[in-house]
Amino acid sequence: MIPLRDYRKSRSFPIVTVALILINLLVFSYQLTRSPQETLTLDVSPWQAHNMNFAGLNRPVSKVLISPRDAFIFSYGFMPGELFTGVDLPPTIPFPLWITLFTAMFIHGGLLHILGNMLYLWIFGDNVEDAMGHGRFLIFYLLCGLIAAAAQAALSPHSAIPQIGASGAIAGVLAAYFMLFPYSRILTLVPIFFFIRLIRIPAAILLGFWFLFQVISGAGAIGASGGGIAFFAHIGGFIAGGLLVFIFRRRAIPVVLMDALRRRR
Repeated sequence: MIPLRDYRKSRSFPIVTVALILINLLVFSYQLTRSPQETLTLDVSPWQAHNMNFAGLNRPVSKVLISPRDAFIFSYGFMPGELFTGVDLPPTIPFPLWITLFTAMFIHGGLLHILGNMLYLWIFGDNVEDAMGHGRFLIFYLLCGLIAAAAQAALSPHSAIPQIGASGAIAGVLAAYFMLFPYSRILTLVPIFFFIRLIRIPAAILLGFWFLFQVISGAGAIGASGGGIAFFAHIGGFIAGGLLVFIFRRRAIPVVLMDALRRRR
């Protein structure tokens, strides 16, 4: 299922949501200017080479070839092994390692990766920003991204595979929307066998299904090696957003889902 739009109008212009989308697009545009050809020689330890899965090498190596585009990702993506050991593995950066917790939120691995993330942020971010206020929403977004990164890192604390993408932070936005506007209708593209239909689905059902899919997929990914989708970042970000919304919402904005559950008791 692919959400296309919602029907809830914001009272104010979502300046933070738009700014986040623009920054992500600008960073991705910069990534595309970097050559994808493997022209850089990178000095690595055998431990790093093993975790990066360079060409499936089975023997210890000290040097590998890497493209400038991948070097950017390895430099500014978040590697749990770097932060927990305090060792900045090559390619190094001229900043403290904790900075990568933030820079990683604005790096994406491909066109579909960034387009999917920005679509979700555009659809759901404006109303959540409206419910929190611009400054609070920005802090909320970054906190959800940090907690999402921590959740994924807890699964593989010594990994040298970079975690990248805005999806952990956006998962927090989805959870906030889920809690605040569960009855809002979302125009959704739904494939049914060989046909595609446009259906208006309540946000609670669409986002609840999304979270359930992350949990099931995350359980299946436990023990898997290598890169892939960071399901536990999505799970951690969603849980964080569902809890932090109580702190960051404006006082006049009710948490509709909780009020509905209380009325049913």
